[in-house]
Amino acid sequence: MDAVFKALADESRRKLLDVLHKDNGQTLGELCGHLAMTRQAVTKHLRLLENAKLVVVVWRGREKLHYLNPVPLHEIYERWIGKYEGHRLQALSDLKKGLEDNKKK
Repeated sequence: MDAVFKALADESRRKLLDVLHKDNGQTLGELCGHLAMTRQAVTKHLRLLENAKLVVVVWRGREKLHYLNPVPLHEIYERWIGKYEGHRLQALSDLKKGLEDNKKK
């Protein structure tokens, strides 16, 4: 998970993930069109995203296509967000019921 957090720490890498979410399966050239940086810089960012398993590569002939892999993000959600969300929703539900009960009195 450390690699995922490191990958997500950079704004350019988050932008690449957003671009892939919008239109999955893009080449390096297509991805470069969304960022104001050199091809080498985009390649370096993509390599970090691949190492974090946030991006997977599929070769189609000579073309290298990049795809978003949402599984590591889901794992973060389950570990760091999901377990807290249930308590929050229950608290909101209890508050709503309490306010409705006070209205009836």
